[in-house]
Amino acid sequence: MHQTEPAAAPASFPMSLFVFCLLYGGMTVLAGFLAVKQVQLWPTQLGVEAGIFAFLVLVVLSSSVAQIHGSHIAKRLVFWGFLPLAVSIALIFVVLSLPADPNMWPEGLDAFQMIHATTPRIMAAGPAAYFVSLLLNVWIFDRLKGSGEATTLGLMTRGAVASALSQSVDSVIFITLAFYGERDIGNLVIGQVTAKVVLSFVLVPFLITGGVKAARWLDRPKEPG
Repeated sequence: MHQTEPAAAPASFPMSLFVFCLLYGGMTVLAGFLAVKQVQLWPTQLGVEAGIFAFLVLVVLSSSVAQIHGSHIAKRLVFWGFLPLAVSIALIFVVLSLPADPNMWPEGLDAFQMIHATTPRIMAAGPAAYFVSLLLNVWIFDRLKGSGEATTLGLMTRGAVASALSQSVDSVIFITLAFYGERDIGNLVIGQVTAKVVLSFVLVPFLITGGVKAARWLDRPKEPG
């Protein structure tokens, strides 16, 4: 009698990759909304769009994934991470086109329409800057790895350099597409590049180190029982 072979066990999906994918998708959408507000870079008069904070999280996540799971997985994360942003842009257009409830608070409706009507341009400026900068970040981070086991200092240095270079490119592309013609973008570009370079060397190295440690903790072998 023919005996049916047992089905193969499903491939294991690393917990770190699952968690980082969830965070990554959320940050791609949040970055577009936060970018509506420009904040002053204290103690200067330079302005930065607040979306940089969410975008730096994307840099940390993509670099951590590249370190743990390889650059090819990090690149796939970047490509598929655009999907939540694309869906959110489409939903914004749908919601803006729908009639509002006549009982809705008028001032609240006006504020909603004003903010979200400008968000699509900002979020539409994101794809070019998003793909160029984050793929560049993964490429630089991977190329600086070299051969041999990376040290913590090497990991921090690679993360800082890759972030500073890629985010400087991101700032020029994004601000030009999102705000040109709406306001003077000179100080905004300078402030944005300055902020990202400073944060890339002061904050990002420690966040990437923490991200790699968190990934390894999430992927640790489970104790039996």
